[in-house]
Amino acid sequence: MTGQLSIAEILGLAASVSLLSGWRLYLCVLATGLAMHFDLLPLPEHLAALKVLASPWVMGAAGLAAVVEFLADKIAWLDSAWDTLHTVIRPLGGALLALAVIDPADPATQAIAFILGGGASLLAHGGKASARAAVNTSPEPFSNMAVSTAEDILTGGLMLLALTIWLLLLARKVLNRLFAGGRPVP
Repeated sequence: MTGQLSIAEILGLAASVSLLSGWRLYLCVLATGLAMHFDLLPLPEHLAALKVLASPWVMGAAGLAAVVEFLADKIAWLDSAWDTLHTVIRPLGGALLALAVIDPADPATQAIAFILGGGASLLAHGGKASARAAVNTSPEPFSNMAVSTAEDILTGGLMLLALTIWLLLLARKVLNRLFAGGRPVP
């Protein structure tokens, strides 16, 4: 498998992880670590530091935090307290994940990725936290669980979609090299 990601793939990966981190940061860290662990996400040399996400300790901590978040998110008002606590953590995590994906040789691009990654995470987190605060005004507990479950499914689905698109792009590159002698296939 090739480790060379195009700039569009790198930016797409950074944007996807940043946005989804605003909803479920720990799940994003765990999914990224698992993708690296199973070699579904080959990293170019300048991203080798991200391999730490594939560490069993990091994946274990992210998995534990994801389970705690999953459970806390199902209980009305506890989810709002959790979201309040994560108003700083999720945007910072999303910004750092976006920053880690960008080539360190270009400080200007890294600064832009950090700002936009944090902004995207903050925007997604703000929308989630606001919607959940509104749902919490409902007197029955089921709407909170339904919205939380929908968020879980949507986050997992979008992460799977991002990985699938990336794998399709990678497959296209491999097919180009095999059948076109390196020339792009139209």
